[in-house]
Amino acid sequence: MTNYVAVRAQLLSSAIAQIFQGIGSNENEARLIADNLVLANLSGHDSHGVGLVPLYLDGVKAGLVRVNQRPEIIADAGMMVTIDAGMGFGQSIGHEAMELGISRVRASGVCLVAIRNCHHLGRIGHWGEQCANAGYVSTHYVNTLGLPPLVAPYGGTDARFATNPYCAALPGPNGQPVVLDMATSKIALGKVRVAMNKGAEVEDDTLIDADGQPTNDPLVMYQSPSGAILPFGGHKGYGLGVIAELFAGALTGGGTYNASTAVTKVIHNNMLSFIFDPEKLGGAASWRDDVSGFIDWVKASPPGANSDGVLIAGEPERLTFVERSRNGIPIDETTWSELYGAARVVGISSDVLAATLVD
Repeated sequence: MTNYVAVRAQLLSSAIAQIFQGIGSNENEARLIADNLVLANLSGHDSHGVGLVPLYLDGVKAGLVRVNQRPEIIADAGMMVTIDAGMGFGQSIGHEAMELGISRVRASGVCLVAIRNCHHLGRIGHWGEQCANAGYVSTHYVNTLGLPPLVAPYGGTDARFATNPYCAALPGPNGQPVVLDMATSKIALGKVRVAMNKGAEVEDDTLIDADGQPTNDPLVMYQSPSGAILPFGGHKGYGLGVIAELFAGALTGGGTYNASTAVTKVIHNNMLSFIFDPEKLGGAASWRDDVSGFIDWVKASPPGANSDGVLIAGEPERLTFVERSRNGIPIDETTWSELYGAARVVGISSDVLAATLVD
């Protein structure tokens, strides 16, 4: 198993921002990218954290990801707006797109935001949290192009589409939103990468190899010919993955997988987001009480064997955030070495990263 270092979140965010400034991002974009990635680590989603930095830099160096790109509105019907991201960084494009949607919800009560042609949008729960923190409910459908297909359809033996996340979020009690954020595959590709870096196996019924046979070896996703990830929940996860592909890819105009889809090895996301003000549904007098009451009711279920009790979507991330804020973010030695390499490439001293280590 791989060893770890522990790093302090705030200092790590500053160091990552410096790396992106080193490749040309302005201060605001670099900060949005760094804060987003580090928050993913703080929340326990290392697959969407700072381990992505080298991949992001590779996309810029290849001329496929554009620094300091601003979203372009290409269709505007007031409560429906379509944005072309021009392959800008998803962390900055996504933030600006959600802010635009939120401003329109304030005026009209609802907004449908379509984003196409965007580099990696990161952890999709981040956008659900942004909307929930503004007091609004949202759902988000995402598809991914650019990479080779990753996920096998139910009943199939090779990959035909990507992990296609789905997210739903709403304001919760005590300012803590309920956030469901999940890949429609059994596991996100980033978690396969994390397992590979750790020298660990993945769970049963997660991967198949290039011959369509079950395997626990994450390396099958990084070999040629590659294996595939299975959809979660059999035909149900497969069905939701297909809906995400069609909603996010076809309806936004961003494209879906087919036999001629280009493989650039740079993540290309499309996202369709529905955002609305629950106060305008007519249940303003009771919906917050109902949310709190239902959460209390569900969490009162007696713990099962090997369980510390019932959690609501969003709680595992908050618990991990508290623990990692106190003790530092654990980063495996492979990822840490890759970050040092990324810093060197853009002329940032290794001392900047070394200073983030917990004493």
